[in-house]
Amino acid sequence: MQPTGTGALHLGNLEGALRTWIRLQNEYEMFCCIVDWHALTTRYQEADQIAPASREVAANYIASGLDPKKCAIFLQSHVKQHAELHLLLSMVTPLGWLERVPTFKEKRELMQKRGGGDDSISYGLLGYPCLQAADILAYRANAVPVGKDQAAHLELTREICRRFNHLYGEVFPEPQALIDETTGVLPGLDGRKMSKSYENAIYLSDPPEVVEEKVKSAFTTITKLRKTDPGIPETCAVCQLRRIYDPQGYLPSWEEDREGLRGCMQNKRELADILNAVLDPIRKRRAELLNDPAELERILKDGAERARAAAEETMQVVRAAMGLR
Repeated sequence: MQPTGTGALHLGNLEGALRTWIRLQNEYEMFCCIVDWHALTTRYQEADQIAPASREVAANYIASGLDPKKCAIFLQSHVKQHAELHLLLSMVTPLGWLERVPTFKEKRELMQKRGGGDDSISYGLLGYPCLQAADILAYRANAVPVGKDQAAHLELTREICRRFNHLYGEVFPEPQALIDETTGVLPGLDGRKMSKSYENAIYLSDPPEVVEEKVKSAFTTITKLRKTDPGIPETCAVCQLRRIYDPQGYLPSWEEDREGLRGCMQNKRELADILNAVLDPIRKRRAELLNDPAELERILKDGAERARAAAEETMQVVRAAMGLR
């Protein structure tokens, strides 16, 4: 994950990615990278904010259930082999491949809308997919956990992998998308996908009173003006979140809501209690880590050492394949 903004993660990150990673750490040798160099592609003018945001992301990783004893948790910039492999991959990646990446076009348009001209579009932004490929291929990864809507983003890495292997021999396995069919897009408080950019998210760090206030403002059935008016749970953000976080109890309340036997405020109060029960252990563990920066740095240092060892093995094979001595 990128350490964007303050580094705070929200429920969408938890359900869309972290829950899967937590399960996979028991099945694979897993590397969990916080990609601080990637953050510089659009936030190079705010570089001083990236380091603290990266520690916030790390604390959220661990507080959510990633175990540093089971997986390597580290910062991208602490493993210089990523940069070396990025450079070498960039030498063999056609410019046209990078220029046609949809996310590059989207980010370029977004930065231009914010008042930036062509000077705001960096080489790093264009070369983002090469660095992403290096993040994956540095570990000769067999599998990359991605959401259904992100699987296409892995395809360019696979193309770069195939091109390198064609030129220099079978150095890298072709990484496969590992899609968890049980995960989906978590609705935000306004019914759209939960996202920082939409300002509709509940964060893992939100205190109980903030969660309560946010849930009070959540989108419900627009035609339900009185408690006795029928609701439409399928279009109600509160009901959708209740279905995810209270799978045993949501069905009775769902039908009561549809029949006009339950008010929106009751739904919101109950959802706030449910979400705070989910978030309470995460908030406590996160606070412990942030209040003990030495321990957090120790975890990141250990993760980087494990990652460097694996990445350096790869780089020795890459250098030999390319004739670099």
